[in-house]
Amino acid sequence: MPSPESYQLLLAAAAACEDKKAEEIRILALDPAESGLTDYFLITNGTNDRQNLAIADEIELRLKRDFDTLPYSVEGRRQADWILMDYVDFIVHIFSPEKRAFYGLERLRKTATSISVAELNAELKAAVAATRAAKKAPAKSAANRAAKKAAAKSTAKKAADRFPGKATKKKAPAKK
Repeated sequence: MPSPESYQLLLAAAAACEDKKAEEIRILALDPAESGLTDYFLITNGTNDRQNLAIADEIELRLKRDFDTLPYSVEGRRQADWILMDYVDFIVHIFSPEKRAFYGLERLRKTATSISVAELNAELKAAVAATRAAKKAPAKSAANRAAKKAAAKSTAKKAADRFPGKATKKKAPAKK
């Protein structure tokens, strides 16, 4: 399961696409059994090469500014008819309309499920809630350990009161 930071990065990249008037923005959640490469594809297209570059630049700028993250690699920037930006947990594909129709990544990834930005926001909220619950769980177990220690002390005191002749203290280990 991707981290909450990965969800935030993906949402910011999708928002950057929307701000630059990208068309047909689609997020594909890839099947982990089929793709060990990445978790998500963000697929979109611009109307021309210049807009594709503007979309790629906006994604890179926003993720750098807001999250201090750069893509692991970028390919196709020179031709600008298919720009691929690899952010490890997700890959951004920015196509020209002709290349998108020709390659049809959505058709190639039949097991992938298309998710909306709203669904991704819901997944982010669930991941944040799970992370918070995991952080609270050790605190609860620490409280449980403290309660058990207090109960053990109380039991030892009761035993000492009931059996005054018996030594209830542990002996110190012998020095060598």
